[in-house]
Amino acid sequence: MHYFLLGLLLISQTLLALTVSPEAVAGDAGGIVGSSLRVGAERPELYLASLKGKRLALVVNQTSRVGSQHLVDYLQEANMDIRRIFAPEHGFRGTADAGATVADGIDPRSGVPVQSLYGKQKKPEAEQLSDVDVILFDIQDVGVRYYTYISTMHYVMEAAAEQGKTLFILDRPNPNGDYVDGPILEQEHRSFVGMHPIPLVHGLTVGELARMIKGEGWIAAAESLDLKIIPVAQYNHITRYTPPIPPSPNLPNRQAIRLYPSLGLFEGTVVSVARGTAFPFQAIGLPLPQAGNFTFTPEAMPGAQFPPYRGVLCYGMDLRQSSPPPYLNLDYLRHFYQAYATRYPEDPGSFFNDFFTRLAGTAELQQSLMAGESNAQIRQGWQAAIADYRQLRKQYLLYR
Repeated sequence: MHYFLLGLLLISQTLLALTVSPEAVAGDAGGIVGSSLRVGAERPELYLASLKGKRLALVVNQTSRVGSQHLVDYLQEANMDIRRIFAPEHGFRGTADAGATVADGIDPRSGVPVQSLYGKQKKPEAEQLSDVDVILFDIQDVGVRYYTYISTMHYVMEAAAEQGKTLFILDRPNPNGDYVDGPILEQEHRSFVGMHPIPLVHGLTVGELARMIKGEGWIAAAESLDLKIIPVAQYNHITRYTPPIPPSPNLPNRQAIRLYPSLGLFEGTVVSVARGTAFPFQAIGLPLPQAGNFTFTPEAMPGAQFPPYRGVLCYGMDLRQSSPPPYLNLDYLRHFYQAYATRYPEDPGSFFNDFFTRLAGTAELQQSLMAGESNAQIRQGWQAAIADYRQLRKQYLLYR
């Protein structure tokens, strides 16, 4: 009997080891520990042969890596003909401030011309693609509608369709891809921080979103686009993933990335998201003692040369040790709006600026907060549209 029970115990432990979920084996320092997950760029057997003899343009930044090597360097070593590099917000090396104009130039390592797609020019021009056969897009996204890398992808897709160029999307995991939430973008509020009628947290990789953009005809000449997706190996939407390279200067770690969907809306308010500190998007505050007990003082630093409230003491919340939930957390907005409205009852609406509605994709969120609606009431307002979107999303999923 003793040996029988011991045998059952060993069998049960073996079964437990075999059924550990992706969440349980996830690491915080560059993806999945002990897993065979490979991003699209790390699967050259699926795309390299198709690029031989082709003239290439790359849409890349600091996250475009094949292991520890930049994609540009990797392709040059493979004797690929790279004619041009296109860079999104924050630049080719990912060091520019949010919203800063990125200058054109020459990449000193590869000698390839670099053209910014952030600033006056957001779409590759015909002459810039005249000597190009194939465009490769390889950028780490974070799954939030107002993160502008997907807007850059939109314009690159459109240019490729119009100019008859093949577009490869080298896909990467979405670190916020385990949930869908927030209001759907309304067409009248479309801008570079929101171009598609999708929720604020859309639950798609860039490859899946590209399929949706083409399939739904959200770009000119969508039906003519030759789109090829190189998928991530051993990934699904509950896989916990931390990008090994920060996707932008002010999203330095997993905590900031997971808080970003809820805290990014503060960019359209008087509240600081701690740009100009060592913990951007991990704290929130403003020069108002009623806002909270945690204090910080933003200062100029790389990636945040002109942060809001530079040199001014801010009061608020430290969220570095919090556990961001898998939904849009409205409590932060409510807390700071109420603190501000209490201090400035004569003009509570000045808490918001015009950017807030573009980020939210709807005017209703601001109106609901000012009207004192509960979180449940606000969330109920977007549930029907979310349900419709989930059905649409199913058509374009690569990772189920």
